[in-house]
Amino acid sequence: MKFEFPLMELVDRYTIAQVKYDQTGANLEELLFYELQMAHVDKILIWDELQALKILHSKIWSLEDDFKKCRIDGTDLSEIGRRALEIRDYNNVRAQLKNTVAEKLNDPVREIKTNV
Repeated sequence: MKFEFPLMELVDRYTIAQVKYDQTGANLEELLFYELQMAHVDKILIWDELQALKILHSKIWSLEDDFKKCRIDGTDLSEIGRRALEIRDYNNVRAQLKNTVAEKLNDPVREIKTNV
């Protein structure tokens, strides 16, 4: 089975699946699917980006998890806004990392963020 998305998306989804598995252990089938797809990717070439994306997704996971689990009940709007802006900033870095992956893997697709 061939992955039908740009390589940068495959790498991004793979690192998200890794974080999800680390956090929940509930998505082994998904993680194995992406690992199979990643067998065709030069992971050594993009090792730094893989590690950076995984760290970034872990940070985003933590911030979003607070929203999802309503742990911020009673938190003032400025704190909620701060967290939302932090997620936005992480996603901007994520786009840059994905573009670096695309460049290194000679993938012609690039992500363009307009909210920078």
